[in-house]
Amino acid sequence: MREILVILVAAMLTDNFVLVKFMGICPFLGVSKKLDSALGMGAAVTFVMVSASLCTYPVYTFILVPLGLEYLKTVAFILLIAAFVQLIEMVIHKKIPALYSALGVFLPLITTNCAVLGVTILNIDNGFTLTQSLINGLGGGLGFTIALVIFSSVRSRVEKSDIPKAFKGVPSTLIAASIVSLSFMGFSGLLT
Repeated sequence: MREILVILVAAMLTDNFVLVKFMGICPFLGVSKKLDSALGMGAAVTFVMVSASLCTYPVYTFILVPLGLEYLKTVAFILLIAAFVQLIEMVIHKKIPALYSALGVFLPLITTNCAVLGVTILNIDNGFTLTQSLINGLGGGLGFTIALVIFSSVRSRVEKSDIPKAFKGVPSTLIAASIVSLSFMGFSGLLT
């Protein structure tokens, strides 16, 4: 049980995919303007990370390894992730059209989100079991959501602030992202 908790907390905080490993920066910067879209994207990425972890483990373990095709894991994983993202996109488009519009182009970008691919590859590289892979995927998705929510609140404060014209827009966003990222470095000694 302790091992599962360590994997979950590590994926959420100490090894956060966005703020520590710098994976998934495009949707992080693009969808974090509003809290609603940040939560929606976080939920979608969490679902895709867990689902991808659930599917890639057996594909790798029972198909690629026995056939000696381990080198195809990246291609196989991208295909599985793309299928899940298409599924999520159709469901959100049908059930929550406002969220679908808010997420815009960033929803299909989950397919190429290196955080989602990263969690599946790290599951294999770390030698995680299926349960550990699912927990790592869940923790990675929750960590992604935490990063989006924190950054959306930081961005709303920055946009309301009186800052020099040269720093408005992208410069202030990148500076704020770097400060939030530095704050997550405080978790680095948490699990040692």
